[in-house]
Amino acid sequence: MYIRYGKRLFDISLSIIAALPALFLCLACALAIRAEGGGAAIFKQVRVGRSRRPFTLYKLRTMSIDTGDRASHEVSKAQITRVGRFLRKTKLDELPQLLNVLRGDMSFVGPRPCLPSQDVLVAERFCRGVYSVRPGITGPAQLAGIDMSTPVALAEADARYVDHIGLLFDLNMIVKTSLGRGSGDAVKQS
Repeated sequence: MYIRYGKRLFDISLSIIAALPALFLCLACALAIRAEGGGAAIFKQVRVGRSRRPFTLYKLRTMSIDTGDRASHEVSKAQITRVGRFLRKTKLDELPQLLNVLRGDMSFVGPRPCLPSQDVLVAERFCRGVYSVRPGITGPAQLAGIDMSTPVALAEADARYVDHIGLLFDLNMIVKTSLGRGSGDAVKQS
């Protein structure tokens, strides 16, 4: 029952509650991003959503302007800005994704959406039925430190989530993320 009706209602309700505080935080973060190096504060990127449909994901920009359209694990640590390191550590870079949740592209909890170019991950997730649910802002794989640089392990963790979706489990993931748990996406050390 939760997965069919309650999860979407939960997402919409929580998004509406969080919208005003998130807006003020996003504005403050955007000013810091612009002050550090100019360029757009909001980063837009096409990701793979439910039923493998592409959608535009919104985040606060954490990398230098010239980084390009690549997965985080393909990017050098040096390309993450000073403000970006703070935003990633505090998970504030994810706040614009509330818009994705309200639009129905994403959920608060679910598999993190990948790029269409991540062929191995897309195929592994498809084989395991992961695309039957909306991708999430956070999820158990992210909190366990499993990122997109290990596509098979990530798809397996995502499939376990899909098999065990529930309100209490989702609330637990949101609380853990809010408390700063999880390592986020890996980046190259060089």
